[in-house]
Amino acid sequence: MNRRKILTGIGAAVLTGGPARAAEKPLWLSPLLPDGTREVAVLEALPGKQKLIRLSDRPPNYETPIEAFRTAVTPNEQFFVRYHLADIPSMADLGKWSLSVGGEAAERQITLSLDDLNKNFQEVEVAAVCQCSGNRRGLSSPHVAGVEWGYGAMGSATWRGPRLKDVLAKAGVKAGAVEAWLDGTDAQVLTTTPDFHKSLPIDKAMADDVIVATTMNGKPLPHLNGYPARIVVPGWTATYWMKHVSSIQLSTKPLDSFWMQKAYRVPAAMFAVDRPFPTQDNQANWPITDIVVNSLVADPIEGTRLPAAGFTVQGVAWDRGHGIRQVEISLDGGKTWQRANLGKDLGRYAFRAFSFDTGKLPSGEYVVSSRATSNAGEAQVETLKFNPAGYHNNVPQKIAVTVA
Repeated sequence: MNRRKILTGIGAAVLTGGPARAAEKPLWLSPLLPDGTREVAVLEALPGKQKLIRLSDRPPNYETPIEAFRTAVTPNEQFFVRYHLADIPSMADLGKWSLSVGGEAAERQITLSLDDLNKNFQEVEVAAVCQCSGNRRGLSSPHVAGVEWGYGAMGSATWRGPRLKDVLAKAGVKAGAVEAWLDGTDAQVLTTTPDFHKSLPIDKAMADDVIVATTMNGKPLPHLNGYPARIVVPGWTATYWMKHVSSIQLSTKPLDSFWMQKAYRVPAAMFAVDRPFPTQDNQANWPITDIVVNSLVADPIEGTRLPAAGFTVQGVAWDRGHGIRQVEISLDGGKTWQRANLGKDLGRYAFRAFSFDTGKLPSGEYVVSSRATSNAGEAQVETLKFNPAGYHNNVPQKIAVTVA
């Protein structure tokens, strides 16, 4: 099997389930998504995955159904899939994988195998949210271009592997290094498509919590989540979490790539958490970096009927690494708020589960919302900060339900 045949395998797995039926259209496919997206989005199972919401299959972009976010850990088989390029390496190809580390700002060029990563470095664990920069893009108004993600282009897992800084130290980091350039083994089908090439500022690459992950929730990385190794940058959006990472090059100059200087950028100073990328920012826009504080109600879902005896609101909250101080729940669309109970703290970068028991309620229509506040005092916003790429949507949901 060659790289491109993996796409055939994906297609075959989809087709064996037969054509999607209208009855499979989930209630929680947000009515705020564009009509075209609602028409084509269906539940399908990729190899090694349970049914996910297909938004595109070449390249594969599949989001996690909202029900998976009732708990703080997202199972591997329910974790979302995100690719920019359609030529995805097969597992057979990846059996010959190696990682090249070097560059003009390195003392030496080295090549590491998966065994080298697993046996020759201290391994660490970090529980962290992996969230596509464009998560909730499809909810923007007016709608913007790009994959029209709903709520599920994210997940939280425990990642394990060596620190990136230890891997870089093996190659030797020269004093003039300003960026670590990252590349993976997925490739473009057309030569006119820009390679997915990303970079990290050297101080971030050398941070203690940035790792080269080889396991996810105690198991080898799933094929479509980056096997055999991916970069994990806790607190930053997933555009920097290079899957199937095959090359890390230290450089004395900024990476001049489409995916750094044209894409994945936000208006300068629009978001307080987006600190300038020292070698990549300019007066007009900055690369997107930190995740904004957010929360998600996973239960109940839009349009359901619930008992007058009461129900439990469940979901998760997360931020860029300060940790969650509180989550509040509203049953009247944000007019009044009550504090929810927080679940176990799995780490400052991880999902924090929450729950809220409503108690007995009068029959009628209710609008359920949640809002999170971080330990740094950052809170979800009431009004969308619109930007051309649809990034950082952390407006509280409004979930209409009926109590009878």
